[in-house]
Amino acid sequence: MILGAFFATTMDEQPMSFAQVVSYVWLGQAFLGILPWNVDDELARMIREGGVSYELMRPLDLYTFWFARTVALRTATTTLRSVPMVLVALIVLPIVGLSEYALAPPPDPVSFTLFVVSLAASVMLASAITMVMHVMLVWTLSGEGFNRIMPGLTNVLSGMVIPLPLFPDWAQPLLEWQPFRGLVDVPFRIYSGNIPATEAIWDILHQLVWTGVIVAFGRWLLQRSLRDLVVQGG
Repeated sequence: MILGAFFATTMDEQPMSFAQVVSYVWLGQAFLGILPWNVDDELARMIREGGVSYELMRPLDLYTFWFARTVALRTATTTLRSVPMVLVALIVLPIVGLSEYALAPPPDPVSFTLFVVSLAASVMLASAITMVMHVMLVWTLSGEGFNRIMPGLTNVLSGMVIPLPLFPDWAQPLLEWQPFRGLVDVPFRIYSGNIPATEAIWDILHQLVWTGVIVAFGRWLLQRSLRDLVVQGG
């Protein structure tokens, strides 16, 4: 409603149409669980109580194992939330006469295909960021600090609260290059057609590059943390 009032009163041409913003908001709510704003409670408890020693004895790569757990954390509940919400927003709202506030279908099959690819990249990026948070638990033991800081950080910088194109012009260079943009702004604008298919490839590449950088940092951080690990819990 706030964004609707803004578009109803603005005198300037905006970088996104109201229909695109409505789709952006619906997708943001449907895929809210992807955002890296909390840690895996089971992993946190394992580190806090000493169970991490069993993880170190497994004959597998610890980072890869935890990364797979993190992908499951980001996708399991999100799937249960997104499917009914998308169906209601896409099908039910137009039927009851609320087409203006409904989730519009993507403009063409190419945009939808690129959206799916970008959304998968978002999951990988979110999991990589969450993995850094998991590794930091080795030093902090409690995930409460992350759980308090990350919601505000990810909501603003990803574009979940306000679509990033609606921020002031002076902030655009910073917002364009920071990694959190790949979580929300890129896939949802691709879906609505605000990022054309010809430009979407570069934005997906932006997601993948940041994912690679953060994964490399997370691996290095994990190896460093295991050099002098003090197992809690006796």
